[in-house]
Amino acid sequence: MSEPDRTRDPDDVDRIPVRSSLDLPPEAAAPLVGTADENLIALEAVLAADIHVRGNTVTLSGSPADVALAERVIGELVTLVRRGQQLGPDAVRRTVGMLTNGLSDSPAEVLSLDILSRRGKTIRPKTLNQKRYVDAIDANTIVFGIGPAGTGKTYLAMAKAVQALQTKQVTRIILTRPAVEAGERLGFLPGTLHEKIDPYLRPLHDALHDMMDPEAIPKLMQAGVIEVAPLAYMRGRSLNDAFIILDEAQNTTAEQMKMFLTRLGFGSKIVVTGDITQVDLPGGARSGLAAVAEILDDIDDIHFARLDSSDVVRHRLVSDIVDAYGRFEAERSGDAGIGNRAQRRAAQHRVQRR
Repeated sequence: MSEPDRTRDPDDVDRIPVRSSLDLPPEAAAPLVGTADENLIALEAVLAADIHVRGNTVTLSGSPADVALAERVIGELVTLVRRGQQLGPDAVRRTVGMLTNGLSDSPAEVLSLDILSRRGKTIRPKTLNQKRYVDAIDANTIVFGIGPAGTGKTYLAMAKAVQALQTKQVTRIILTRPAVEAGERLGFLPGTLHEKIDPYLRPLHDALHDMMDPEAIPKLMQAGVIEVAPLAYMRGRSLNDAFIILDEAQNTTAEQMKMFLTRLGFGSKIVVTGDITQVDLPGGARSGLAAVAEILDDIDDIHFARLDSSDVVRHRLVSDIVDAYGRFEAERSGDAGIGNRAQRRAAQHRVQRR
């Protein structure tokens, strides 16, 4: 990279265009550009530096800061290619996002951490907070994953559970959720008790089918190696040598949360996931997930991992929706003092009846 004139004003120096050339390893040039130039287009959309690729040479031009950022991004993407990772526009955007947020961690380290592979599909964290969450699950006995929808809280926990079972760290997986309805009424649903409860547990079943041979799952469930059950079924039990996941934990009461956590047995690990902005408890009851963060925050071997809208890995609009709802709820709760969704629905119903 050419050196700017040091006799100029520093502010002027920072704006003087510079040019830099990078020679890519032969195996990295085509993946960096991507199919139909999709990765190059993604790079040009999120970086301010001008990027030109000819053969194995990348030429960058722009302000010193913009060119330096582009060099770092390309360096990380080349590292991903060398580690056998398949590049796509999503990986490009996430790499740029991590570096522009001033994070010291290497995006290549984050995006190349493989948790589980099945039929050519590999499950891995896609953001720095997700990697820290996964690392915390390895390092702690109890981990709370708290964040909005789409941040991979449950999916990554499920992947770690399957990994632990396959590597014989545990002998069984237990997946549970509170059967709290989000506006519906459980008693009015058709069918037996099992059929009424099944819709609440369906997301856990779906995730399992992504990670394991679907034909093996019924056999493992029949043998008790995998258990998917409502939270109420945990009462009175001691759960040893198990990887236990409590999903949708924002819909537990403080008493239910205490009951669940005290089921922990020897050789077991617990991951609790939830979103404290989506509480469906009736009667204004306080979420057990919100309370536990205050009660257990300073206990060793318990970790609270917090994810936010920047960790959303669904459609890009989901992140914008999460942020918009967050602003709306903050303004509204400040005006009305309404604490959870069940209360808000009740308030809306009263207004409609008037």
